[in-house]
Amino acid sequence: MNSRKEAASSKFHRKALQVKEAQARMIKYAQVLNPEEVPLNQSAGRYLAEPVYAPHPFPVFNRSGMDGYALIAADTGEIAEGGLVWLDIVDDIPCGAVSAVDIRSGTAARIMTGAQVPDGADTVVMLEATERREEGGIAQVGIRKPQKAGSNITRRGFELKEGELVLPAGTMITAGDIAVLAAFGIPWVKVVRRPKVGIFATGTELLEVDQPLAPGKIRNSNSPMLEALVRESGGEPVMLGAIVDDIELARGKVQMALESYDLVITTGGVSVGDYDIMGDLIRENSGDMLFNKVTMRPGSVTTAAVRGGKLLLALSGNPGACFVGFYLFARPVITQMQGDIKPFLPEWTAVLGADYSRVNNYTRFVRSRLGIQEGRLYAYPAAIDESSVMVTIKDSDCLLVIPPGKRGMSAGDSVKVLKLPGEIRG
Repeated sequence: MNSRKEAASSKFHRKALQVKEAQARMIKYAQVLNPEEVPLNQSAGRYLAEPVYAPHPFPVFNRSGMDGYALIAADTGEIAEGGLVWLDIVDDIPCGAVSAVDIRSGTAARIMTGAQVPDGADTVVMLEATERREEGGIAQVGIRKPQKAGSNITRRGFELKEGELVLPAGTMITAGDIAVLAAFGIPWVKVVRRPKVGIFATGTELLEVDQPLAPGKIRNSNSPMLEALVRESGGEPVMLGAIVDDIELARGKVQMALESYDLVITTGGVSVGDYDIMGDLIRENSGDMLFNKVTMRPGSVTTAAVRGGKLLLALSGNPGACFVGFYLFARPVITQMQGDIKPFLPEWTAVLGADYSRVNNYTRFVRSRLGIQEGRLYAYPAAIDESSVMVTIKDSDCLLVIPPGKRGMSAGDSVKVLKLPGEIRG
């Protein structure tokens, strides 16, 4: 039997994999890409290619935590109730200055928050707890209470010691990370190259966004959505347009994309209809196919293959299924290619906020909205959850995981959700 007949006969006999097994087959080929250096101010959202170690202690000197006076705690140890000790003020230390005077018994230095504590001093007394006077032409500070050594001083190396790990490889750089890198004088950061992701849609019925509607036609909403999702995941999307249901045209476009990009994502054409060309195209080289059916709703026809070491992911043309399939399969690949050590969506536990009566033989990933009430996390499933429904995508910040079973689930049940990137929308 030739490959085309084999493809046709296997179209209706797909072996379904569990979601986690399908994910494992794909992630195996998500190799971390080469590193590159970028300026610190362009590193937000990128993944560190190598660990960062502290080049020096932080803070690098004993730092005052208060506006006040630096002194020796032992000079205040004998203060009686209602008493007062007077110390000569020998220096005034603003931020950025280093005192040339050591603190000795009987002396103190005026100091500002963040300034380097002078040698000899072991405590800082807040300004509000002191008095000041002139005695014999000498400025003095008065202290009323005994002080403890170490008070209001951040010791050298308190936060990080020299050589200590600051950020591990695989960290996605955030504003806080940038602050730390800047504090250590790291102007260039070694990050993993962003994967280039080729995207195209199939379907004779598709119109571009700027084209007027025509009978029997729909606008291509999946490609712009995938473009945004790839960017959100740290990848660089390359839009390859939409092609009509022509397997020869698709074959050439897929081959070109696989030779040019790190990952190729298509949408549409993976079901079992006469014009579902992507499913047929991948089945032509069944030895390269990773899977062509997954025990999930929506998107059970999601298909993946590896060719020439490059991953090809064919998502459903139904918007809801395309959205879910991207998060379950494409996003982990894109983030792991950047060195992400936790590429899969985080799993949370929530309370089901409304009854869900739909029953399925496969696990269902329901677009849902999270909310917090009285300190508890609730998940509210979308009112319309059909695979072909597009509008509810915009209201989703999680995927509610409904296991297969003979009955639905009731409000108040404990459920698992996969948190999508971004804030909880409430």
